[in-house]
Amino acid sequence: MKTKFFFLSFMLSVLAFSRLFAQQLEDKVYKEHIQSVRLFPAGVTFDASLDAPVVSIRSEKPLVLLFDDLAFDPELYRAKLIHCDADWQQSQLKDNDFLPTFNEFNIQDYEYSVNTRIPYIHYRFELPRVTKSGNYLVKVYKQSDENDVILTKRFMIYEEIFKVGAAIVPPSQTANRQKSQQINVVVNYSAGEVTNPDGQIKVLLRQNQRWDNAKFLAKPTFMNESSKILRYESFDGSNSFDAGNEFRFVDLRFIRANGVNVANMRVETDVIFAEGNINAPRPETVYSQYLDLNGQYLIETMDRPGGNPEIESEYMLMTFRLAMEQTSNPIFLLGSLTNWGKDPEAKLEWDPKMGVYTTSILVKQGWYDYQYAYSTNGEFDPEPFEGSYFETENEYEVLVYFRNLGSRYDQLVGYIYLHPNRRRL
Repeated sequence: MKTKFFFLSFMLSVLAFSRLFAQQLEDKVYKEHIQSVRLFPAGVTFDASLDAPVVSIRSEKPLVLLFDDLAFDPELYRAKLIHCDADWQQSQLKDNDFLPTFNEFNIQDYEYSVNTRIPYIHYRFELPRVTKSGNYLVKVYKQSDENDVILTKRFMIYEEIFKVGAAIVPPSQTANRQKSQQINVVVNYSAGEVTNPDGQIKVLLRQNQRWDNAKFLAKPTFMNESSKILRYESFDGSNSFDAGNEFRFVDLRFIRANGVNVANMRVETDVIFAEGNINAPRPETVYSQYLDLNGQYLIETMDRPGGNPEIESEYMLMTFRLAMEQTSNPIFLLGSLTNWGKDPEAKLEWDPKMGVYTTSILVKQGWYDYQYAYSTNGEFDPEPFEGSYFETENEYEVLVYFRNLGSRYDQLVGYIYLHPNRRRL
C-alpha cells in the first residue's frame, strides 16, 4: 500500500512539474515583486536595451539579463538555459549538448537602489555562451528549487549557414495596400544537406519583437532545386502584417515636472503617482510621422543626470486613460510594458465616475510606448483605436530554421533584421 502511495505521489509531482514547465516556454514574470525584466545584446549606447535578444553564435557580444526585485531582500537566484525547437517546445538536446559547463548559474551581480521611494535590488546576469544555434529560454528561480520560478525569457542564437534576403513591399492584395506591409523572403539553402525543403526548413516573421502575431510562412511560392532557392512571395496575405500606427508614448523621465503626454505627477513620501493624458481612438486621423520605440520601453531618469538610471530611477504607479463609450469588448494596453497584453494589468477597466477606461501599472522611470487594442479569441486588434498605415515605421525579423536528417533539434541557420527608414529616439 505504501509503495502505491509513494508511486502515486511521485507521478503527481512529475505531472505538476511538467505542467508548470510547459507554461515556462514563453516570456513571463511569475512574481509580482519582479519588475523591469529586459534581455538584450550588451552595448555601449544608451538604447542598447531596445534591441532584440538575438546574437550570432560567433559573436563576442554577450546577452545581458536585467531585472529588479522590489522585495528588497537579497535572494540567491539561479539561472538555467533550456534549448527549444522552432515551436518553442523543449528540444531533445541534453544540457551538455549545448553547454560546455554545468547548466546552473548563480546570479551574483546585484546593486541596491539609491535613495528611491520604493527600494529595490537591481540584478544583472550575462548569459553563458552556447555551442548550438536555435531558440533558447533562460529560466530564473530561487535557490535550487527549479519549481520556484520568478521569470522566463526567450532568446535566439543563429548561425550564418543559409543566405537569406528579405524586403518590405506593398501587399499583393490591392485592398490592403494602404494599411499593410508585406515581407518577401528569399532563402538560398545550398550550404545545407536539404532533401525535403518543405519539411526541413521553417521561416518565421516577427514584427516589433512580438510573438503573439508572429507568422510561420507556408510553402514557398517558388522553388528551384537546381539552384537551391526558395521564394516566399505570397499573394494571399500570409506574408503581410497590419502596419498599424506609430506608438503612443509617455515620458516618465521626470518626477518634479510633467513629461510629454503626462497630465499629472504627484510625489508622496513613499510613492509616486502619475496620470497620462486622456487618450481617444484615432483610426481615421491622418498619418503623422514621429519618433517612437516600436512598442519597447527605455529606463532613464532626468532627475539625476550623470548617474546610473538602473539603480537611481524611481518606481511609480502610472495610470493610462482612454475616453470612449463603454463596450462589451475587452480593451487591452499593448506594448513591451504589458508583455504585449499578457500581463493582468494590461486589461483596462471602465471608470463610471470619469467615463473612461483606465489601468494602473507600476513602472520604472523612463520612456514607454503603448497602443490600445480589442481582444477577440486571443488575438489583439489595435486598428479600431490606432488606424493602420503603410507608411508606419516598424521593425521586422526573419528567422530561418533547419532540421537536418536525423537531427534532434532545429538549427537557426539564417537571421535578418529589417529596419527601413529606421527612426528611433
